[in-house]
Amino acid sequence: MKRFQLQKSLGHTLKIKMLNKLEFSFDKNIEKSIELKKKLKNKNFKSKVFKCVSVIARKIESGGKILICGNGGSAADAQHLAAEFLVRLRPKVNRRPIPAISLCMDTSTITACSNDYSFKKLFSRNLEAIGNENDVLLAISTSGNSSNILEVLKTSKKKIFFQSHF
Repeated sequence: MKRFQLQKSLGHTLKIKMLNKLEFSFDKNIEKSIELKKKLKNKNFKSKVFKCVSVIARKIESGGKILICGNGGSAADAQHLAAEFLVRLRPKVNRRPIPAISLCMDTSTITACSNDYSFKKLFSRNLEAIGNENDVLLAISTSGNSSNILEVLKTSKKKIFFQSHF
């Protein structure tokens, strides 16, 4: 009987510690989010975003397309963003589709390129095949250190692409 009570007591203590840690982490992440939003409000950053949007619009009007890539969760973001460009961003606003392709959704290409070349070449190889000088590359990375993202950015510079990376 005492052993069961001890285990129950230890379990309760662990749950309290986990909840405290979760609460601290939650508060810390909210604070980080607030700080980031304050930084984004900076006029210099705002002007860079508007310049980027303007260049992308000109490229699309010139017959270009948006090529998007990322790894892991950023790959999911790339696919989602491509779908939003192709379909529509807002349900009540109909507009022409914007040509966009996620470079990270074809499992056959991903596995073949990774096997035959290297994972580093994954996006740059795709870019070489389907990209042209009117296209825009959006590279999404949380670390900024992914070898395949760095490689595709180098390749896009050689092909005179406009690139933006997050």
